Amino acid sequence: MAEELPELRYSDGPSVEADLHIEATPEDVWKLVSDIQLSARFGTEFLGAEFLDGATGPAAGARFVGRSQHPAAGEWETVCTIVEFDPERVFGYVVEGLDGPSSHWRFTLSAEFSGTRLTQWMRMGPARSFINVAIDSMPDKETRILRRRLGEHRANMEANLRGVKELLES
Repeated sequence: MAEELPELRYSDGPSVEADLHIEATPEDVWKLVSDIQLSARFGTEFLGAEFLDGATGPAAGARFVGRSQHPAAGEWETVCTIVEFDPERVFGYVVEGLDGPSSHWRFTLSAEFSGTRLTQWMRMGPARSFINVAIDSMPDKETRILRRRLGEHRANMEANLRGVKELLES
């Protein structure tokens, strides 16, 4: 008998994460995950990013514009702010909308045995994003819409982690 999964609500800030052990030092892993272009190298949705306000690299408070695409939403740009920056440990940023962050993304690195445990995590909300258009038009399918979107995020996260692993272990 299959276990019934709980209902999901955007207002609850649904999240997803993926992790992987990499045979490399946190220092070497950090060099890749703190690069705002990383997800464009391996994922299917993120197209790339550029720093704003004269920033030339990652730092707490640095802002960048990210470009993304999705078959259901087309292409768009968002302004992101690095809100967690602890070298070789945590790199996180929020995607800003008119009403605050529409999502929060984070890489966490932990020394583990002879390498590093790399985790990528994201949480939706609290501000609205394009997924809310679909939810608004089909409120009875909110859980299904969110599960599908979280699955897409997980697939891209797993591609990022495998890409980092391949680069550092080859």
